[in-house]
Amino acid sequence: MANRLYTVEPPYTHEVETLLSRYPKPNGYLLKLFRVFANSPRFLRKGVLDLLDRDSPLTMRHRELVILRTCANNDCEYEWGVHVAGFAEHVRFTEEQIKATRLGTPDAACWNAEESTLLLAVDELCNSACLSPETRDRFQSLFTAEQQLEIFALCGNYHTVSFVANMAEIEGEPFGVRFPSALSEDD
Repeated sequence: MANRLYTVEPPYTHEVETLLSRYPKPNGYLLKLFRVFANSPRFLRKGVLDLLDRDSPLTMRHRELVILRTCANNDCEYEWGVHVAGFAEHVRFTEEQIKATRLGTPDAACWNAEESTLLLAVDELCNSACLSPETRDRFQSLFTAEQQLEIFALCGNYHTVSFVANMAEIEGEPFGVRFPSALSEDD
C-alpha cells in the first residue's frame, strides 16, 4: 500500500537528515517513532511539541505519569514501553505503579492523593476531553494554571504520538518494555 506509514531508513534527504538531527538519540540510536515522523518533513518540524525539557512546570514524575497513562489509555504499547524503559527508574516508579499505569484505577493504593487526582484527570481528558466538576475542583486545587496547561499539552501530544505509533504498527524498541498482562491479586 503506497500511502502506509513506515519507518524511514537512511539514506535520508538532506532536509530530513537536518530535521532528524534535532531529535534525541540516546546512545546514538534514533527511535523508530522519529523515523516514522520522517514520512513528512512538515511533521518532523511541527508534529509534536518538545515537552521533555528541564523547564517544565511539572515534576518529571508527574510528567511521566501523564505520558504513561495517556499511552496506556490509547493502547500504545510502543511509546509506553519506551517511557517505562527510559524514565520509570529515574522517577522511582515501583513495579506495582508501572503496572497500575496500564491496568490500575486512579484510586489504587499505590498512588498518593495528588497522583490519584492526576491519573483521574488524565483518564477523564482521554475519555471526554473534559473534567467532571468534582475532578476539576480537585485538579485545580493541586496544580497551577501553568501546570494544568502542560498536562493538557502532554495529553494531546501523546495522543498524537499514540495515533502515529499505532497506525504505523511500530514494533517495540529492543530496550522497550511490554504492557503487563494483568495485575496480581496482591496489586
